[in-house]
Amino acid sequence: MKLIVGLGNPGNEYKNTRHNIGFELLDFIANRNGLQFKNDKKFNAMSVDMIVNGEKVLLIKPLSYMNLSGTVVFKYVKFYDISVNDILVIQDDLDMEFGKTRILFDSSSGGHNGINNIIEMLGTKGFTRLKVGISKDKNIDTKDYVLGKFNEDERRSLDNLYVKLESIVDDFVLYDMDKLKQKYNNINNNN
Repeated sequence: MKLIVGLGNPGNEYKNTRHNIGFELLDFIANRNGLQFKNDKKFNAMSVDMIVNGEKVLLIKPLSYMNLSGTVVFKYVKFYDISVNDILVIQDDLDMEFGKTRILFDSSSGGHNGINNIIEMLGTKGFTRLKVGISKDKNIDTKDYVLGKFNEDERRSLDNLYVKLESIVDDFVLYDMDKLKQKYNNINNNN
């Protein structure tokens, strides 16, 4: 079983914000596959499962708010006995140019609070991450920026990027780390 975690914050006030890129990408993938998330109250998450190449894949959006994402991930890992090697976390990244992507494995949090909590709860950083660049604006407070909404140009670019990233779930099941990195590192939404 593979666990794909999209990071974000629950609630309409956070919809279409930069910090919710993980939620958005999973919503996009679910919609394109005709799947609907359900409230998994036992784990405090929205979830949906799919079968990819004969393997069960669980997509989850933690409802614990970003800083406590690890508590939700930990519950799934324990309940389903999921190896950390079978976890992919999708996150926003302030330090990357908008629309760039990067696959990492066994890497530090880079100051991302959601990733910090996952590492803390799992006791390891030995899982895979897909970072999606959201840039940063030095003229805006970081918290206000990440919780700010995408403008129309960014929205159009993201929609195009999501099409390119749609196969990430399938590829996470099928590919080894080198092939994943080769395909997804530094995809630019302008290509």
